Amino acid sequence: MIKRKEFDLALDELGRLLEEMGQRVERALSESIESLKTMDAERAKRIISEDAELNRLEEKIIDLGSRLILTQQPVAKDLRHILVAFRISNDLERMGDLSIDVAKVVLRMEGQTLIKPLIDLPRMAEIVQRMITDSIQSYVQEDVNLAYKMAKEDDQVDQLYSQIFRELLTYVVENPQNASQAMLLTFVGRYIERIADHATNIGEAVVYLVTNERPDLNN
Repeated sequence: MIKRKEFDLALDELGRLLEEMGQRVERALSESIESLKTMDAERAKRIISEDAELNRLEEKIIDLGSRLILTQQPVAKDLRHILVAFRISNDLERMGDLSIDVAKVVLRMEGQTLIKPLIDLPRMAEIVQRMITDSIQSYVQEDVNLAYKMAKEDDQVDQLYSQIFRELLTYVVENPQNASQAMLLTFVGRYIERIADHATNIGEAVVYLVTNERPDLNN
C-alpha cells in the first residue's frame, strides 16, 4: 500500500494533467476560430497536427488512475476522485476532437471568402473557452458553484447557436449560392455548442465528486 501522502500527490498529478488537457483544448478552440476568421488553412493544419498530444495526456491519466485503483484500492470520495478524472479526461478528449472539427471546416472552405463577418461564432467560442477553464478549476478546487455557473453559460451558448442558425438560414434564402458555406458555418456553431455540453458534463461530475449526487446541468 502506498502512503496517504503519496496518494494525495498522485491525485494532485491527476489534477495537473487535467489542467494541461484543458489548456490545450482551450488553445485548440481559440486557434481554430482564429483560423476560421482569417481563413488561414496553414494555421488550421497546425491545430490538427497537435491532436495526438491530447490523446497522450488522456492515456497518462487513465494509466495513473488505474494504478492507484489497483495499488491503493480506494473507496468513497478517493475512488470518486479517480473515476471523475477518467470522465473529465474523456470529455476533454471529445472537446479537443470537436475543436479539430472546426479546423477541418477551415480546410473545406479553403479559397472561399466568408459570406459574412464572424461575430456570434467567436462570441460563442469565448464563452466556451471560459467554461473549459472553469470546468477544470471546479474539479481542482472542488467548487460546486463553478459547476453550476457553467450551466447558465451553457444556456447563453445555446441561445447564440439558435441565433446563428436563423441568421445563416436567412443568407441561404436570400442567395442559395451561400448554402454550402452557411451549412459549414452552422456545423461550426454546433461543434462549439457540443463543447459547451461536454464542459457542463464536467460540472456534473464535480457535483457528484463533492456531494455524491448526480445532477443534470444540461437541461
